[in-house]
Amino acid sequence: MLDTVVQNYRQWRNFRDTVDNLNRLSNRECEVSISRADVTQTARRAVGM
Repeated sequence: MLDTVVQNYRQWRNFRDTVDNLNRLSNRECEVSISRADVTQTARRAVGM
């Protein structure tokens, strides 16, 4: 059970880090063709949530 909690926490941290990094990009730097509204969904897909 503890392993599951740790795994979920790591996945959540990875998701939050991904969201934070994507939000730091300027519109010019964000060349992956995602809008600001798509950041959360893109981050979820990136970390497998």
